Amino acid sequence: MDSVVPLVLLAVVAVLVLVALGKTVRIIPQARAGVVERLGRYARTLDPGLAILVPFIDKLRPLIDLREQVVSFPPQPVITEDNLVVGIDTVLYFQVTNPKAATYEIANYIQGVEQLTVTTLRNVVGNLNLEEALTSRDHINAQLRGVLDEATGKWGIRVNRVEIKAIEPPASVKDSMEKQMRAEREKRATILTAEGFKQSQILTAEGERQSAILKAEGDAQAAVLRADGEAQAIQRVFDAIHAGNPDQKLLAYQYLQMLPQIARGDSNKVWIVPSELGEALKGIGGMLGGRGDGSEPAPHPPIQPV
Repeated sequence: MDSVVPLVLLAVVAVLVLVALGKTVRIIPQARAGVVERLGRYARTLDPGLAILVPFIDKLRPLIDLREQVVSFPPQPVITEDNLVVGIDTVLYFQVTNPKAATYEIANYIQGVEQLTVTTLRNVVGNLNLEEALTSRDHINAQLRGVLDEATGKWGIRVNRVEIKAIEPPASVKDSMEKQMRAEREKRATILTAEGFKQSQILTAEGERQSAILKAEGDAQAAVLRADGEAQAIQRVFDAIHAGNPDQKLLAYQYLQMLPQIARGDSNKVWIVPSELGEALKGIGGMLGGRGDGSEPAPHPPIQPV
């Protein structure tokens, strides 16, 4: 019996020593911080690494995560300036910079940040209408971050950024917006169709005009070429006639051959006989009268206009 009591005492002492060692030696992980209270009051903040505490006197509070944290808040109903209720889903990125302030300045800094975000969001969006709220996310994010960072500074928290994930307008407003978008798309399609038809008509008219101009230029050039050809032919005939030194009889004969061509055509109702035609006829008459048979030349039938 006497031998059992020392063993029990030794076991109790060993347990007390182990407990004391467990409360004395503490290891703080990286990116963590520990707040130490001595006899109920703040003593110091433990950095990552090995730390020695006074057992049964120092108390280590739960470790605080110093990494950047992401908190997603559920959609919050917010009333816009035009009295529409929209649901806004936000994401908050923050980081604890002062473990002592985050421990003693607020009981639950995550809950505090959430409630502050909701109230600030309602104040910011309440000054905007629905269209501005849907198109001004960067503006809303900047205002939220500025207000939250200033308000949470005394809590030892730095708000890095605030992001709005979604803004859900009422169902009736969504239907109206979809109808408006469809109307806008149909309007743009109608305008594009009209512009295409207009451009097609302009191009067609421009092509017809260019074709008419080219055709007229071609006809003009062809007429010029024909006139030049006829002029050259007449000049060559004239030169050939003068080169052959024709007499009066040959000229009179050429006049008679040209008369049917002069009278040809439906529009030639009246035509003028050249003055040289009388002299040519006299020459022909003299030629025919000089055949030597003594007969009178046959009278020439009068020339009638065609």
